[in-house]
Amino acid sequence: MVDGVSSCNHLCVDFKRLYVSPHLFELSVPRTRLRLEPKCKPRILSKAKLVTIAALSDPFVLEIAETLEDSVSSFSSSSSPTPLPLKKLRDLSSESLLARSWSSRKDEPFRFTDISFIKSSHIQPNASPPQESAFWNTFLDTKIPGLVIADGYIVNALSDLSALPDGVFVGSLSNLSSDVIMRKILEVVSNFDGDLFSLLNGVGAPDLILVYVPEGCRLDSSLYLRHHPSNVMETESNNLPMSNPRVLVFVEQGGEIGIVEEYSSGDNTTHIKWTSVSQESGSSYKLVEVSCGGKLSRHNLHVQQVGPDTSTELSTLHLSMADQTQDLHSRVVLDHPRGYSRQLHKCIVAHLQGQAVFDGNVRVNRFAQQTDAGQLTRTLLLAPRATVNLKPNLQIIADDVKCSHGAAISDLEEDQLFYFLARGIDTETARRSLIFSFGAEVIESIPDVSLREKTKGGIRELLNLGLATPSSQC
Repeated sequence: MVDGVSSCNHLCVDFKRLYVSPHLFELSVPRTRLRLEPKCKPRILSKAKLVTIAALSDPFVLEIAETLEDSVSSFSSSSSPTPLPLKKLRDLSSESLLARSWSSRKDEPFRFTDISFIKSSHIQPNASPPQESAFWNTFLDTKIPGLVIADGYIVNALSDLSALPDGVFVGSLSNLSSDVIMRKILEVVSNFDGDLFSLLNGVGAPDLILVYVPEGCRLDSSLYLRHHPSNVMETESNNLPMSNPRVLVFVEQGGEIGIVEEYSSGDNTTHIKWTSVSQESGSSYKLVEVSCGGKLSRHNLHVQQVGPDTSTELSTLHLSMADQTQDLHSRVVLDHPRGYSRQLHKCIVAHLQGQAVFDGNVRVNRFAQQTDAGQLTRTLLLAPRATVNLKPNLQIIADDVKCSHGAAISDLEEDQLFYFLARGIDTETARRSLIFSFGAEVIESIPDVSLREKTKGGIRELLNLGLATPSSQC
């Protein structure tokens, strides 16, 4: 037993790190479905009780954990009490984070993601909700329901949810009154397990943003989530603003929802987002994401199909137009028959120090017979030393499935350019047109016309600006 840590037979300690044995968990079979349950209750440890663990921790991990904890605790102490699921998430994430060392390129999950600059920066998470006046230029002028989210906080004055159907809940966990939904959230949080980024997000998440679609409810229009940082530092500054939004999506039986997410900011910020999606039988979830901001933009996306005849569609467009890393780690788990899954990931890297990372996992388990799953990732590299690292993968245990995946990396094709030049269009205009059309495939999947055209205009402006800089020229 370690002083300051609650007793549990499966707690293992050595001098390098403290961890929980994998034998801590066992399978139990309730009436409805299989799930993992701990033999002993999760230990919710206060800061004082973590002294022993902290003594064994990586000094930088301890420093960043304390910085994130202080930022969320200063806000919680001045507002209403922290909801139980959010408190449990922070406590469990903090305990797991302190048992880890800071990752490097030698660690397989981070072999392609350079996070060394975080260690040499002064981390600055936002300790309070941002001022609404700082975001008037981001007002949602679309006709669909949407939220403006700044550093993980919902900016209510700039959000509009008036068009949502009855029974649909979109908003902060602190505004949730349903005990049934709260128990669902608590179950997801209790079974939470993740990598370093997931734990950083769990410790620093200022709120849980919840999207709940009740049984049989179908949203006619998409839900728009616009993420934006409140602090954007100069490129030369050593300060590094960090935002940690966390989104939970629950789609009950027969429910349907489409979500459009957008993230844009200055180049010297870190955006660590974690999304968890749970789909009941016969439900449909569609995501369109456009991300072009941040020194590091990391999205961990986890989708769990917990019923048969379920449909999941993911379309993402990431743009790395400066010295930045766009990183998507997705996981789609199919556990039941006749599941449907499609994923299209596109990325444009137009800076010689730009980088794109994609790690997409689709797991088709034993009982997910007659599954139809497809995954495709394509990347344009437009600068000499621009890099992309792709890891699309399928894990198939069922034997009656139709699954496929593919990956492609290239510059613009010469025959496409020749087609434009033969018709009197200059090379620069031809390149810009082809690059824009490459990303337009994802943008075209945005259902709302006004939002689609607005997104096209923003992407076209960004490409024109990024391709005009000398560092982006091939």
